[in-house]
Amino acid sequence: QVIYQTAEDGLGDTVKPRLIEAEADLDRVLVIDEAKRELTLSDERIEKAITQNGARLIILDPIQAYMGEKTDMNRANEVRPMFRRLADVAERTGCAVILIGHLNKAAGGQSAYRGLGSIDFRAAARSVLLIGRVKREPNVRVIVHDKSSLAPEGKPVAFCLDPETGFSWIGEYDITADELLSGAGGNTATKTEQAEKLILDLLADGKELASEDIDKAAAEAGISARTVRAAKKNLDGRITSKRIGAAWYHALKK
Repeated sequence: QVIYQTAEDGLGDTVKPRLIEAEADLDRVLVIDEAKRELTLSDERIEKAITQNGARLIILDPIQAYMGEKTDMNRANEVRPMFRRLADVAERTGCAVILIGHLNKAAGGQSAYRGLGSIDFRAAARSVLLIGRVKREPNVRVIVHDKSSLAPEGKPVAFCLDPETGFSWIGEYDITADELLSGAGGNTATKTEQAEKLILDLLADGKELASEDIDKAAAEAGISARTVRAAKKNLDGRITSKRIGAAWYHALKK
């Protein structure tokens, strides 16, 4: 069971149609009634709803709407107690909590300081994921693991929102959190172009290099092995490949 609480999108005209399109089981998506009283992070109805329905996940979207009108979200001493109570609920019930937040409009700067409100929003969370639009590919969004307190950070993953086909996963993507937020490069096309130039430079003047040496040089330049493979594929008509023993070697075609 999932509790999805949103203060921005209409349940009937937006949320439900999207769930239907995603083939969700609507009987297992629940909402806490806010008709008579608005919900806050410290509201006792959250734990009650989780317990009564056996919910395994609750989503609050956006977090700023559930702080309560008397809470200043820029003051750490007011934010921390609310998060502590919510964390206690999660621990008692075993229900995962996802808080969706908005970023401020400031361009540049570190990702840790782009969230609205106190830095304690980020400090209290065990895992922080950033989602942003790729500048050169308007239908592509990337999820970047910006903080992970309990496990190694995952690799950035991209998905596509196509006007005709809808949602689909793309796979791993070479970009950092700060690059994603600033819009300054970092997307796959740019990284692949960098990798192509690096390969051509390494193989200039008739040089022949092992694939392992190319990967090592790319890694030192901040380019992943996956991107190098994509670059080699793009350069297929310009470079040769041959296997000597267990290693592959590359050179420019004459």
